[in-house]
Amino acid sequence: MGLWKLRLSMIGTLAALIGFSTLFLAVILHLLGVASLTTMSGLALLIALVVAFNLLQWLLAPYIIDSAYRVKPADPSRYARLHALVRDLCRKMKLKVPRLMIADIPIPNAFAYGSPLTGSRVAVTTGLLRELEEEEVEAVVGHELGHLKHRDVQLMMLASVLPAIFYLLGQSLMWSSWGASRDRREAGGLALVGLASIAIYWLLSLFVLGLSRLREYYADRESAVNVEDGARKLSEALAKIVHSTGRARLRGDAQGLSAFKALFIEDPDRAPSNVLLLSSRVRGGDEELVRSILSRRLTWLDRLAELFSTHPNIVKRLRALQELR
Repeated sequence: MGLWKLRLSMIGTLAALIGFSTLFLAVILHLLGVASLTTMSGLALLIALVVAFNLLQWLLAPYIIDSAYRVKPADPSRYARLHALVRDLCRKMKLKVPRLMIADIPIPNAFAYGSPLTGSRVAVTTGLLRELEEEEVEAVVGHELGHLKHRDVQLMMLASVLPAIFYLLGQSLMWSSWGASRDRREAGGLALVGLASIAIYWLLSLFVLGLSRLREYYADRESAVNVEDGARKLSEALAKIVHSTGRARLRGDAQGLSAFKALFIEDPDRAPSNVLLLSSRVRGGDEELVRSILSRRLTWLDRLAELFSTHPNIVKRLRALQELR
């Protein structure tokens, strides 16, 4: 995917998310006949609560992530080469050096996160350091730094606010429709508008997921541009991450990783289905593994599943990287 096509897609997705949100909210307000100051103030309070909740979640999320994934600061002596790698890449990308963290997770992965309370952080898992070569780790770190450079954590938090407003509005209307003081016709109308709001929430969530996938492509491109031979290195890293994670999940290992999977460089929940489709006869090196994934034919089920994923289909993702080599 070309850079300008990618940027236009992101702008279009954001515009559609904001535009549809505004349109749907106007329609719902019209259906509710919002005219009274009391109703308007109630709606304003609901929106304020959604915004406040998302802001609080953003501020506190790093502490929750650290606890959930057993994340600790990377010791400067033990991980001296990794620290140097991060500093060099930040210099190339004109980025402030984030705090480097190590997550005690057996599967190979990495993620960028942070808030004004903690500052920016990049975490790599113990599985990543164990299973990937140093040049592949460099490409993965380049991807995560790309997320920080593009402020993806903040952008996705803001984008998630819009669907959340409709979800809470729908829940509120559904509860209101069950009030004893409502007559049957009014209660039915509130219930219908509430169901419509929930449906709008699901629709807008698809736009948020689409935006998330585009941000992954954008971060991939950042790594490919700033890491020497980055497209090849990242392709091999992603292939190995999918293969290793899929095998671990099929064995029943590494459970409980889904809470913050949108942060990961690759979705661990999709890895088992990806690895099942790989040729069982892959015996070559990293390039052979990449070719095995690239040779897969995308089905309509693959494309449908991708609509509900935070990450692009691995085949499409590797094909996009091949264009940058």
